[in-house]
Amino acid sequence: MRRTVMMAALAGALMLGVPAMAADKAAPMPAYPGVPADLAAAAAAFDRAQVTSDGAALARLLADDYLLINSQDQREDKAQFIADYTAKGFSMEPFAIDDQVIKVWSDGAVLGGAVTMKGLSEGKPYSVRIRFSDIWAKRGGKWQVIYTHANRVAAN
Repeated sequence: MRRTVMMAALAGALMLGVPAMAADKAAPMPAYPGVPADLAAAAAAFDRAQVTSDGAALARLLADDYLLINSQDQREDKAQFIADYTAKGFSMEPFAIDDQVIKVWSDGAVLGGAVTMKGLSEGKPYSVRIRFSDIWAKRGGKWQVIYTHANRVAAN
């Protein structure tokens, strides 16, 4: 369950205002209209990395000092997040974000909203509704997620 909550929290941060997608991992990921091109590219890459369990991409897109406060009020770091997303028996379906939040400034951004995450955790199906905020920072010319906060919300 911890893995499910974590996946939902971080993944949700970047899939903005797009209709729900099929469970096909090759499904197109959301675009980011109005967001600077380099941040939009990083956000899209982060979305894909979560859905495809791409640990190398997650390692590039999460800051070394990344922190997640998940919906169970537990702290998780970058290594824990990557381990959860790449664990045997884990998968995540492509998803869309509702009630999105987009706040961008020169070297930072908040991308968030609400998402219903579905997939497998430890080989068992999950579906969880999460509201999240991902904080992005531009460091050394690269956008990375530095912090995520997630909480459970009632399903629509």
